[in-house]
Amino acid sequence: MNLAHLFEAGMLVCFGFSWPINVVKAYRARTAKSTSLAFIFLIITGYVAGITAKIINQQFNYVLAVYFLNLVIVFSNVVVYFRNSALDKKAEAEIKPSAKTMIKKSNIVYSHEEHLVTEETEKIVKEYSVTLLGGTYDKEIPAEKLAADFELDFNLFNRSTFALSLKNAKEYFKKYVASLKSEGIILHLGTEDKELFRTNPAQFDSLYLELISAIKNENPKCRLALVSVFESNVDTLSTSMNNHIKAIAESEQAEFVNIRNAKLWNPIAVKSSIEFAQNMGLKVKKPLFDVAKILYSYAAEHVVEAEPLVNIAV
Repeated sequence: MNLAHLFEAGMLVCFGFSWPINVVKAYRARTAKSTSLAFIFLIITGYVAGITAKIINQQFNYVLAVYFLNLVIVFSNVVVYFRNSALDKKAEAEIKPSAKTMIKKSNIVYSHEEHLVTEETEKIVKEYSVTLLGGTYDKEIPAEKLAADFELDFNLFNRSTFALSLKNAKEYFKKYVASLKSEGIILHLGTEDKELFRTNPAQFDSLYLELISAIKNENPKCRLALVSVFESNVDTLSTSMNNHIKAIAESEQAEFVNIRNAKLWNPIAVKSSIEFAQNMGLKVKKPLFDVAKILYSYAAEHVVEAEPLVNIAV
């Protein structure tokens, strides 16, 4: 027995032993994303070169048979690669409709009603969403209808609830809002917390910051807009609260929306700017301040300001 041929065969067996394992792993993985077809063809080219050298030298022995065996095993990786590529394309085709046009059947929970209502519905899932989180006054704003009227290219949800207070807003957010994964959230809180602010403004600030922290823990990139509480010309308490809310907005890099100007806002101009952007082929995230204009200009005309109520949000 030629020792040179024996060692050469041993080398081929060692090199080729991993390929059957690789075939099995690739077959089970059902994806070609981690496989390099160029690398496989490079190995095949090497084996073909070795076989060609053996034939030219007329070395027709068991070593040549090992070359052919390895070549067949490596080539089977090519077969599995194309099979997995087909599976990848099939999987992509199943989710190919863009997020803007895909129809999804899901359970929607309306937490802003007196009791939770679960309803089976079909909705168009869009790229991102903005959620309004406020109290009794905000609950009456028909966010989804306004989104349709203004032809917004994102979902606009209203998850406000009766008499929502900062004392339980964080827990309420975790239960009923966090799952929406909203890209933007408009907060209108404080109406139920005037007595808290009167006696302990530091705690008011702390609770507001805790809520913002909870939101950012869910989505660090979530945009925020903080809406002022209602104030009259002589309501120094509300004015002071709004100064605190504005300071919190600045510290947390959020937008501050002064609801006092709601009756002066022109939602038609906002709609025109949206249509202009769409006609120009622009797909930009609408500033939360503009979204707030749409919501609260409507509320200024159609929703009666409510007095603070006993909180029932939990």
